[in-house]
Amino acid sequence: MSWTIWMATAVVIASIYALVKRYETRLVLLSAGFLMAILSMKPMMAFQQFDKSMTAATLIIAICSAIGFAGVVSITKCDVHLVSLLTKPLKRFGIFLLPACCAVTGLVFIAIPSTAGCCAAVGPTLIPLMIRAGFKPAIAAAAVVGSVSPALINPGVSHNVFITKLASMEVMTFIGKFSVYTLGLSALGLILLTVLCFIYKDYKGSKACVASDPQTSGCANLPALPEHANVLFALAPLVPVVLLVVFSLYVPSVKMSVATAMLIGSVYAMAVTRTNPEKVTKEFFNGMGKGYANILGIIIAAGVFAAGLRAAGVVDSFVAFLTQTQGAAKIGGAVGPYLLGILTGSGDAAAFAFNEAVTPHAAKFGMTIENLGYLAAIGGNFGRLSSPLCGGLILAAGIAGVSPVEVAKRTAPVMFILLVVSLVIL
Repeated sequence: MSWTIWMATAVVIASIYALVKRYETRLVLLSAGFLMAILSMKPMMAFQQFDKSMTAATLIIAICSAIGFAGVVSITKCDVHLVSLLTKPLKRFGIFLLPACCAVTGLVFIAIPSTAGCCAAVGPTLIPLMIRAGFKPAIAAAAVVGSVSPALINPGVSHNVFITKLASMEVMTFIGKFSVYTLGLSALGLILLTVLCFIYKDYKGSKACVASDPQTSGCANLPALPEHANVLFALAPLVPVVLLVVFSLYVPSVKMSVATAMLIGSVYAMAVTRTNPEKVTKEFFNGMGKGYANILGIIIAAGVFAAGLRAAGVVDSFVAFLTQTQGAAKIGGAVGPYLLGILTGSGDAAAFAFNEAVTPHAAKFGMTIENLGYLAAIGGNFGRLSSPLCGGLILAAGIAGVSPVEVAKRTAPVMFILLVVSLVIL
């Protein structure tokens, strides 16, 4: 191996250490990428990639509009009405409350594709509800945070947009191809979490309730759900997803973009809630800015990191290795982001970096771009949901009043099994 590959290896190890220590993700990836490119005497590769990533029109349109819509849904309180509507029938389910809460969380997460955002929306209701029904706080939190994989069905999710751009295919075509796998793995996770509940003896029956007062469950400072949910309000978070699915399946001649659907959804939310249009407009554009900074920022930084690896010759060597041993690409695509997700609490950085650097060469490994990209995305997702450093998991643990480690003890075995299953079926 050349000295640049040894240098890149040292930089990557240092980057992983920095991410584990919770340094700013974008700073770590940018610094590592530029350092590798400069030491490889190819600094312009990193700068050119920075320019390319920050002006990717497809990513900007879809991701920024989706986060803008999420801001509108939040400010109009439509998200809490959706959660309230879905949780009303769940109060007398007994042991079956666990899978029911998992299913509700998964459905809400399709409309609110942010782990922390979804946990903040459903956690204050579902977690105390499960604790009152006799579930231990740790399994109650795990049921919420471990049920967020269905978000990959949402067309606005950054991974979907990023992978389809690499594969030159429509977002809805990609979702249609993998929705069965996403839903199947989510259903299996629900079953496994229920089995784990029995193994850990986490259900004691309603008479063993340990937190009848929301104050003891960490919910005192979080927004309360409306007693009577407004159905029109509750439908607002689902409008963009419904529009995209309907037009894709039944009116394919009309190419509705993600941004168009998000704008229509925002107008609907504003109309039914009669919220001040000026307030809604400001929130929509504020959300777009947050989407660029927080999500596209990671994509840009991951692109520079991948450019540094290319400059050092790591990508070419890695591609050559994977070409000779085709099975390694499939395993590496899922396991790599999974392990880094556990170490850092975020699967996005690893998945984006892998998809930027390796996934475009998928044909050389006997795979398609969309298959390898999906494996990396879902592997990173399983990894972060296994980590006590995951922001959404920490939030759910705080609501339940338990250590994040106790929650991770419940989610990690489930996510590992799901990772193995995904490697087998894909």
